[in-house]
Amino acid sequence: MALNLRQKQTECIIRMLNLNQPVNSTSTANEEVYKILIFDRFCQNILSPLIHVKDLRKHGVTLYFLIDKDRKPVHDVPAVYFVQPSKINIDRIVADSSRFLYDSFYLNFSSSIPRPLLEDLASGTLNSDSVQRIAKVHDQYLEFVTLEDNLFSLAQKSIYVQLNDPSAGDREIEEIIERIVSGLFSVLATLAVLPVIRCQRGGPAEMVASALDQRLRDHLLSKNNLFTEGGGFASSFQRPILCLFDRNFELSVGIQHDFRYRPLVHDILGLKLNRLSVQGEKGGMKSYELDSSDSFWVANGCLEFPEVAVEIETQLNKYKKDVDEVNRRTGGTDGAEFDGTNLIGNTKHLMNAVNSLPELTERKQIIDKHTNIATVLLGEIKERSLDSYAKKENDMMARGGIDRNELLSVLKGKGTKTDKLRFAVIYLISSESINQSEVEAVEAALRESEVDTSAFQYVKKIKSLNVSFSSANSASRSNIVDWAEKLYGQSISAVTAGVKNLLSSDRQLALTRTVEALMEGKPNPEIDTFLAFDPRAPKSSSGTSGSHLKGPFKEAIVFMIGGGNYVEYGSLQELAMNQQTVKHIIYGSTEILTGAEFVEQLSLLGQKMGLGNVAPPPPPGP
Repeated sequence: MALNLRQKQTECIIRMLNLNQPVNSTSTANEEVYKILIFDRFCQNILSPLIHVKDLRKHGVTLYFLIDKDRKPVHDVPAVYFVQPSKINIDRIVADSSRFLYDSFYLNFSSSIPRPLLEDLASGTLNSDSVQRIAKVHDQYLEFVTLEDNLFSLAQKSIYVQLNDPSAGDREIEEIIERIVSGLFSVLATLAVLPVIRCQRGGPAEMVASALDQRLRDHLLSKNNLFTEGGGFASSFQRPILCLFDRNFELSVGIQHDFRYRPLVHDILGLKLNRLSVQGEKGGMKSYELDSSDSFWVANGCLEFPEVAVEIETQLNKYKKDVDEVNRRTGGTDGAEFDGTNLIGNTKHLMNAVNSLPELTERKQIIDKHTNIATVLLGEIKERSLDSYAKKENDMMARGGIDRNELLSVLKGKGTKTDKLRFAVIYLISSESINQSEVEAVEAALRESEVDTSAFQYVKKIKSLNVSFSSANSASRSNIVDWAEKLYGQSISAVTAGVKNLLSSDRQLALTRTVEALMEGKPNPEIDTFLAFDPRAPKSSSGTSGSHLKGPFKEAIVFMIGGGNYVEYGSLQELAMNQQTVKHIIYGSTEILTGAEFVEQLSLLGQKMGLGNVAPPPPPGP
């Protein structure tokens, strides 16, 4: 059965809402209990894309509150808590139970609660004589946000900055890696799968792979093994492959402008937790949800924007034709809005028309929604020349450069400060070598537009460290990376490494090409250096590639450390659909970032290294 992360996580949440009792085929408990739901901000974000208010009602939740809000006692009613296992949350739970706010407390933690915090909970409730109110304590392993069937985020902010910060100490790096491992463990526990792990050699990807491998090994030795339903030694065809990458593997994708519908909506309109707000046709803001229940979004998210506009028009014409057909059969007026008031005629046609009304109404709502979104997008595209940015950046990456006059005209033309900064950084990444006078002209153009050049300076600095990458062989490449890491701290790998030489003529992403090669399992020089870990195999073989670790694999979980995006997600879904045998790919990352958000992180790193400024320095005094 194909892995469906959204479905699995939703099932876990429904079971939790039903006091961790088994639920029947209608996803409700056999005995309905009215209850109160308490969550923190992080767990609210986990619930938000999966469970709506009407779903809460269905599962007996009559009231829901944030844990940090003041709440009045509600007697004779159980409370379900869904929170992160943190000191502040434990203290609040102890305070709630000591005040006897609710009849009983069902505590659910998003990840495994550490023993010291469990002891704090026990001593706190004992001291306040309220321990009998604690009915159950569960580790739910749900510390991730599922946005679509095959898309998740660990919702861990600014990981790229933290991992690449020159001043970061070993302890800080270890804590970040531990948090990422904990999130990935939750994903695997929810899916109940034990994958073969493949990763880039060196840097954060290897650190996460090694730590996750150890965490899974330790867990398999415990009595309450979450992976027992996954079966014993299955062949690689049954087990998925977990491919770990570091954002530096292909930096450009996180920065580039993209002209496909899903990435555009995310990048320009700020899609968050599957929701966005845009200006309505008649003024005022309109809020929309874009998820798997929206058939248009699912079917057309990967299309280029002009194709989406055509598709909206096609759907609208089809809708009008269907309305006309219903009106014709029932004696209504041609072309009239279908509201059910003109229904006359024979009973059979009347019944058919009535039955088709909900479906037609829903179609019209979806068409109206996407017409409004597309209209707002078109306004932004025209105002900022986003089509031009997307095309020129693609050309730069394919050709390895751009004409100087064309480059400067873009930087002096339309677009926001961030658009220009993103374009300038892509110019740096795509260039074979650094032309000093050209770079100075770019910097001058950016300063003229009052753009903070920290991100540009940061990428330029790393680019200069790795300038010999394109001609270096693999042995000297690793030496250059080692040198760069020693000079600038943690895990600075080549910004340009793997970007140009992995891009084929059809512009398939390096990430997609590599995942395809890892899933096929055939000998391939591009993945020869990738490490392999199998938590089920004897420890001595970890890091080496045994024959059973090479595939082929039907299912993959691809994880990007340092921030992912909808461009990579779309590319991997296309790969899965275009295979001769059906493949299944789940994509996740530490957080889902827009190009602007990622460039902001690059700017922060530039500032931490003392690079870049908004304006040129003032002339020296007399």
